[in-house]
Amino acid sequence: MDVEISNVAASEIRILSQRQWQALEAEHRATVVPWIDAYRDRRARRETHPVHDFLFTYYQTNRQNLKRWRPSADMILEGEAAEPFLSDDRYVRTKEGVRLNLQKLDEGALRRVRWVRSLISAVKARPARFNCFGLHEWAMVYRAEEIRHEKTPLRLKGEAIEKVVESVGIRCSHYDAFRFFTKEACPLNEIQPSRDARLENEQFGCVHFNMDLYKWCFKLSPWIGSDLLRECFLLALEARELDMRASPYDLREYGYAPILIETPEGREAYRVEQKQLTRKGKVLAGRLAEQCDYLLRVNREFD
Repeated sequence: MDVEISNVAASEIRILSQRQWQALEAEHRATVVPWIDAYRDRRARRETHPVHDFLFTYYQTNRQNLKRWRPSADMILEGEAAEPFLSDDRYVRTKEGVRLNLQKLDEGALRRVRWVRSLISAVKARPARFNCFGLHEWAMVYRAEEIRHEKTPLRLKGEAIEKVVESVGIRCSHYDAFRFFTKEACPLNEIQPSRDARLENEQFGCVHFNMDLYKWCFKLSPWIGSDLLRECFLLALEARELDMRASPYDLREYGYAPILIETPEGREAYRVEQKQLTRKGKVLAGRLAEQCDYLLRVNREFD
């Protein structure tokens, strides 16, 4: 049965014709499906890609959910083609069309929305830092007996890697990178990030924080729309490429020229690209915050 739209939702909703939303759906699939198919084909051949596989293995996202386009919470979809959404009880038909049923936002989902919103607020309030130079990947192989990407050669020998780490210094603020450091590298880091201190440590200059915007969108699905999810996915790919180009791995076989952060020129080149990534991340984080705010405003009205 039709569900009434709250006053907050009614003032901000966008009613999309079937042609409009199907164009968004087609754009989404045209963008993400080639990446999904390439990963699936590599798996079938038992091959790996040290850069791109990360977006599917580390984040462990459901590829079918990534492939499927979903409207954002402020959209109403017109037309009979929207009927399949109703097989998921988180969608509902209104007199205007099919949309997310925001009354289905349970407490678990709301906790995630509030946490992501608070994280973005905390990060926005502090300055971005541009002096880490991507040393986290170096710290993961510092004095290591085994390396994470064992099928990908290092472009420097162990002693050279140690010299770079010790001379440049590690300034990693991201817990999910720090936890993969070798035990010898951990004490060399400027701080000791922890899971519970993310609100105190995360900052926009961090490649991994910008990459994680994709993760937060995915964890808030379907309440966060696929258009933003897709853009965060593309930003995560860009961040991952920068991440690995600045690493001690030799990725020329995959078409990536290294950023030689062991040199002053390389560190400046990394900083330039890091700042570009930060600018894009701030825009997407702002949009994610807006969608979170919308969900929270509507929920307060229902209460």
